[in-house]
Amino acid sequence: MTELWNWRIDGARPEVVYPALAEALGRVVMPLAVADPVRLPAYAVVCDVWEAPGEFGTVVDCYGVPERLSEQACVAALARLLGRDCLLADDTLDAGRHLLVAPDGTVRPVHFDVLETDDGEELSNRRLCTMADPRCRGWCQRSRWAPDSVAPVLAAA
Repeated sequence: MTELWNWRIDGARPEVVYPALAEALGRVVMPLAVADPVRLPAYAVVCDVWEAPGEFGTVVDCYGVPERLSEQACVAALARLLGRDCLLADDTLDAGRHLLVAPDGTVRPVHFDVLETDDGEELSNRRLCTMADPRCRGWCQRSRWAPDSVAPVLAAA
């Protein structure tokens, strides 16, 4: 069984992201636009990187990622390699809540306003998920990533 990962990066050009992805995943990365399923090596991961509007406008989709790879460790390695903050989905059903992964490997929950546009989701108004915000005292407390939490990702070295 393989997985699909979807991340966002704070301002990185796609041509810089692809080689960093290959290093972070420890796999050959094939851009979706040129991936030929017939000639695709068994160990390759197909990725698509494009620009969306708003904050964290660089979007990364990785298709066919082997289950044994840790998504959090890979995104932490990517953040470190690029020197950029990255976002990944958290474990709630809140479309505006994400996990912010810093280049130093720390992870914290954050919220954004989400606007659907013709060019994709636009994220804006980043704010920490904190108990000081009454909106975070209910749904967010059920998450593995509780409000105000800051945790390291161990494999980000």
